[in-house]
Amino acid sequence: MSEKLIDYIISEKFIALKFKSNLELLISLDILRKACPCAECSGEKDVFGNIYKGPKKQLVGLSFIILKISLIGHYAIRVFWKDGHSNGIYTFKQLKGLSE
Repeated sequence: MSEKLIDYIISEKFIALKFKSNLELLISLDILRKACPCAECSGEKDVFGNIYKGPKKQLVGLSFIILKISLIGHYAIRVFWKDGHSNGIYTFKQLKGLSE
């Protein structure tokens, strides 16, 4: 999905994203955080397809508050959460799937 993010709004419970193509996404912050694609949260695969994960991270209230986002090229955003976590890069394709 090649899109251009033109605007976003972060509320207490949701993030709304608007793209140049007029696509608009509304995603729950709870769903967004729990779908974090970073290696720490989702694990990482070795060359044989085995997934390695660390211990499950305990999410607290601050884990579901966004401080800011930054654009990663024309394909993803990086979310900076209030609990200090910011490793996840969410592709626009993943975000579209989370909004459905």
